[in-house]
Amino acid sequence: MSHPLPTEAELAEVAEVTARMRQSIGTVLAGLDQAVTATLAVVLAEGHLLMEDVPGVGKTTLARALALSLDCSVGRLQFTPDLLPSDVTGVSIFRSDDHRFEFRPGPIFANVVIADEINRASPKTQAALLESMQERAVTVDGQTRPLPRPFVVVATQNPIEMEGTYPLPEAQRDRFMAQVSIGYPSARDEMVMLDSHDGIDPLTQVRPVTDTETLARLIAVARRIYAAPAIKQYIVDLVTATRHDSALRLGASPRAALQLLAAAKARAAMAGRNHVLPDDIKALAVSVLAHRLIPSTEARLAGRTPAKILSETVARTSVPTEARDLPPRREQAVLPGTRVTAV
Repeated sequence: MSHPLPTEAELAEVAEVTARMRQSIGTVLAGLDQAVTATLAVVLAEGHLLMEDVPGVGKTTLARALALSLDCSVGRLQFTPDLLPSDVTGVSIFRSDDHRFEFRPGPIFANVVIADEINRASPKTQAALLESMQERAVTVDGQTRPLPRPFVVVATQNPIEMEGTYPLPEAQRDRFMAQVSIGYPSARDEMVMLDSHDGIDPLTQVRPVTDTETLARLIAVARRIYAAPAIKQYIVDLVTATRHDSALRLGASPRAALQLLAAAKARAAMAGRNHVLPDDIKALAVSVLAHRLIPSTEARLAGRTPAKILSETVARTSVPTEARDLPPRREQAVLPGTRVTAV
């Protein structure tokens, strides 16, 4: 079933709201345009985001700034080795006064869930997020409870070679739509940070710029962005290339292809376009696909990271020129005997 393309007014609202969110986040962290763009694309696609980098570069700060920019419920989890699955999902408490069990929901029951240092928890606790991230529901004591919508998990983690960390299983990494790295700021951006943090926490100044109702409307608009058959073939060519690359032991999954398309639609909507361009795919390919790939032993010993291998794959994959065409026009009756076409 085809859906009507977004109107100019709807696209204008997406661009306006995401610009306000970008500005709000920018008051806390400077020089993160690429990371913020990927973050907002994930939010508009209602996916989940993984931030991996060394401690102290602003992963949690970016996650909190995003949450504070939205007038929605926020759950925060500090993952530690002793964290239990019930600390994530919630637990049933027996009430002796009326002899019944009462469910106490965990922090996962929120619109935005910040999972801080997710790879410091045991694999059993990490797995507690699997159902919620895929099904957007939680099953406790045999009863499945839906999570609020929109629902976005923003997780941070340290590089796995650091002390006291457990690598995320491939199945869970695949459920994150994108992974971004903050990196060290430039000297100029670090000076801006020192000035903005001098005697004050900028997070206390962040105010919501939109609410859950508006965000849900923007998500629906992003889903209606047009993707030409050539664009979809381009995505298939990219993920297929990763599966046949001798430098990779594990290529991109079909879920990765779906999520790359959804993220590209969100990026197009943020730019005020009603159709996806190959540039949207190229801009998000590394963020959406690289964290799902496992390099071969030879590639790892040669220092070739999944991101570098994927960048090479994108560079040698031919870009469809016909994908730059506008969406197909649809006929629309106006008066008896008169017909006009409108995009």
